[in-house]
Amino acid sequence: MEDEQVTELVLRNARLADGRLVDVSVVNGLISAVHDAGDRPDGDLPGHDLGGWLLLPAMVEPHAHLDKALTAERVHNVTGDLHGAIEAWISASSAGRFSFEDTSQRASTAMELLLVHGVTAVRTHVNVGAGTQNLEAVMDARSHMAGLMDVQIVALTGNPMTGPEGAANRASLDAAIEAGADLVGGCPHLDPDGPGLISHALTVAAEAGVGVDLHVDETLDPAVLTLRDLARQVIDSGFQNSVSAGHCVTLGMQSPHVQAEVSALVAEAGIPIFPLPQTNLFLQGRDHPSATPRGLTAVAALQKAGVLVAAGADNVQDPFNLVGRSDPLETAALMVMASHQSPESSYSMVSTNARRALGLPESLIQVGDVADLVAIDATSIRAAIADAPMSRRTFRRGALVASTDQAVRIHRSG
Repeated sequence: MEDEQVTELVLRNARLADGRLVDVSVVNGLISAVHDAGDRPDGDLPGHDLGGWLLLPAMVEPHAHLDKALTAERVHNVTGDLHGAIEAWISASSAGRFSFEDTSQRASTAMELLLVHGVTAVRTHVNVGAGTQNLEAVMDARSHMAGLMDVQIVALTGNPMTGPEGAANRASLDAAIEAGADLVGGCPHLDPDGPGLISHALTVAAEAGVGVDLHVDETLDPAVLTLRDLARQVIDSGFQNSVSAGHCVTLGMQSPHVQAEVSALVAEAGIPIFPLPQTNLFLQGRDHPSATPRGLTAVAALQKAGVLVAAGADNVQDPFNLVGRSDPLETAALMVMASHQSPESSYSMVSTNARRALGLPESLIQVGDVADLVAIDATSIRAAIADAPMSRRTFRRGALVASTDQAVRIHRSG
């Protein structure tokens, strides 16, 4: 048997978050050593001199909608709220305005934008209520990112999923799983029978051997709290695969006692929670002109209970979120400002926490970790989040996969 080829490289003169200047050795995509810069003779090994740039774990987008990305100029949300966005998208989709080629191209562009900002993994929800074309288009886009980015695809079902009226949507989910979706999705708070949708999702996922990632409680109505139902069903059913929940807005509308109670259940069930500040700040609260809620989940209560919290952008430049830069540093900044998180905690939410939530191997810049890293021309995590400089290097398994350089000039007269 031939020996496997060993690939060695060194990322030199990297500034860690604690201020140390180090060289990071990588063997076959894994970090083999982290030592003081110039401390070992490795001049013959290939690599990159980072010139003192900040080296951090690569970022992750745990909740995207790549099939909808970059359509803000083409699909108009007249009311500006969630229902307006849903209606606008359904209308445009039903009119056949998105071909396979168009969806694949937009998804590819959206993934490339994430990559150049320092993202090496993304989980995207894809609508499957009208068939598998969108799913297959995003899978096609994923194939073009092989070796550059890990991409997980969630089959986002339509509503209703329950009762006789939900038969077609249930069949669509079955077709999506057959076509290769990685996880089962859905929106229980929009279904006439939310607990029934959750039960069905867990059953289908168990039979298929995949995980579940649901949109949960994307509303400001405190009477809606399907997150509690989800946690209880996961616990009671003994479901063994991964379960995640995005949004969970109404938990933030509850009393501290209820927040603590539900957060403890979520922790027991082992469900990571994804607050999505960009889209929820845009869509939520339009009917509350006084003391407008922020539209975010109860982050502090979840953290206190030991729940894994990872933040995402959700939509980007579509009717659900008209702006967005495909940059998790924007998400981190919003978690600092809108959720009162420290810069370090916020960065963890868009990097290491998100990797864990997606079941990916660790990338903490420690020996044995995967060398998925991003170098940024910044002096600290706080400065990186504040300035979001576009001088960056993205490394996947130690290999450089994207680079950007920001040029700044001041032109003085005379």
